[in-house]
Amino acid sequence: MNTRSKTLFDAAQQVIPGGVNSPARAFGPVGGDPRFIAKGEGARIVDADGTSYIDFVGSWGPLILGHAHPEIVAAVNAAAAGGTSFGAPTEIEVKMAQLVAEMVPSVEMVRMVNSGTEATMSAIRLARGHTGRNKIIKFEGCWHGHADSFLIQAGSSALTMGAPSSPGVTPGTAADSITVPFNDLEAVEKAVVENGDEIAAVIVEPVAGNMGVIPPEPGFLQGLRDVTAEMDIVLIFDEVITGFRVSQGGAQELYGVTPDLTTLGKIIGGGLPVGAFGGRREIMSDISPLGKMVSQAGTLSGNPLAMTAGYETLRRLEPGVYEALEAKAQALETGILENLKALGLNYQTNRVGSIMTLFFTEVPVASFDAANACDQDLFARYFREMLNRGVYLAPSQFEAAFVSLAHSDADIDKTIKANYEALKACVS
Repeated sequence: MNTRSKTLFDAAQQVIPGGVNSPARAFGPVGGDPRFIAKGEGARIVDADGTSYIDFVGSWGPLILGHAHPEIVAAVNAAAAGGTSFGAPTEIEVKMAQLVAEMVPSVEMVRMVNSGTEATMSAIRLARGHTGRNKIIKFEGCWHGHADSFLIQAGSSALTMGAPSSPGVTPGTAADSITVPFNDLEAVEKAVVENGDEIAAVIVEPVAGNMGVIPPEPGFLQGLRDVTAEMDIVLIFDEVITGFRVSQGGAQELYGVTPDLTTLGKIIGGGLPVGAFGGRREIMSDISPLGKMVSQAGTLSGNPLAMTAGYETLRRLEPGVYEALEAKAQALETGILENLKALGLNYQTNRVGSIMTLFFTEVPVASFDAANACDQDLFARYFREMLNRGVYLAPSQFEAAFVSLAHSDADIDKTIKANYEALKACVS
């Protein structure tokens, strides 16, 4: 019985809608009450009742180095001692922008914002302002934050909570968002033929991460690049999850396809609230105070604490880091696959680098429809069994597990053992 977490959750529900400040944290889909976290260190978190868990959420992806990395904490403490915010330019913003432009193939100029949602919202507005067109193409099950344009057939919490669209989104906004199946290039080409001179942008998670991890099929991303270039449509890669996670330069480096604009978040802030969007100089020069003066502003954009945490994180992401992450994640996936085989189960795993999802379906998952066909009740039982064995996963079938550098071989082995026991308990 998690007494302290339950007490806090009861109190939270009186003053916070649903008792959580993001629906992805709710335990409704899996049953029970959310754990309130008191602290984290390395690959572990400790809840308000003192229970320790091996953590595969990692603040939903930012903590690639693990919780409370000593050098990151020291750098943020030093920055805070000099002032937490100024509303004026600082040197660390310049250093951060230079580093991002050096690491991400598509980025010649970058604007810092405060969240992934703000980044994608701003990128879409910039694409519309740059092209003079209104419509966008997005993909079923891809989550680009909670801006109105994206809440049509959305993923992440909208999918988990059974609300793939949202009240409050106007019919006009919905009409300007064309939704097509992920990994279906033919559907994109058809939409472009029918609406080509009205489409400002195509936005995509190059590796879908918010209906579970779904990699792009061979040729899909290059096909998007070809069709958008032909029609002068702005191609936007939403790399809030994949940026600096699947390689130094994100999915665009991994797959060798360069978009016009890229949105970033999570790792870029080292666990503090931050986002960014960047890309070709020609397009970015239309942002206020330049060019066409496309509006974008933010009081806390480029906050020195967030920039410090992000800079200190990014500069530690040398190529060897990704080899280490691949080895850890591959060991975890291999162990899970061996468990499935031993138990006579044919559930599916999808993995790209250090992000992975175990899907409770026997059909390969390459689309929204396939993900949506998973056995969510079975996942809920599995989630609770893993939690009871000290492994903290995202409370949704439609999310990723994130492996960090802090996960030790012992952590991976314990997780594989817990996985076997949890699966056996679920199907026995």
